[in-house]
Amino acid sequence: QLQLVESGGGLAQPGGSLTLSCVASGDTLEHYTVAWFRQAPGKERVQVSYLSDGDLTQYFAPFVEGRWILSRDNAKNSVNLQMNSLKPEDTAVYTCAAGRQVEAFLRVSEYKVWGQGAQVTVSS
Repeated sequence: QLQLVESGGGLAQPGGSLTLSCVASGDTLEHYTVAWFRQAPGKERVQVSYLSDGDLTQYFAPFVEGRWILSRDNAKNSVNLQMNSLKPEDTAVYTCAAGRQVEAFLRVSEYKVWGQGAQVTVSS
């Protein structure tokens, strides 16, 4: 059974970078669509990005504005979210989630397995 663990969160200065990793165990992550979500204090959870199985399709929310890179590392059974040019408003808990045979990539219910979340704080 697939399990996900996020790592790489922490504190970054505005304009800095962090890379979040979503590491899987129990199954092969390349067979899954992987999405990242974030939830800032007092706000609803929003989808940040997704990378489809086979890497055929990827998406970033408009607020990313080309700052971030999503990649899959099959050797490490992981998906990485490289976040550059961080802004204070990027401060949130970031959670990865995975689903198989996803048809509606922006439908939260498609993602059946979730990690525990990683805190990202952007502050000077």
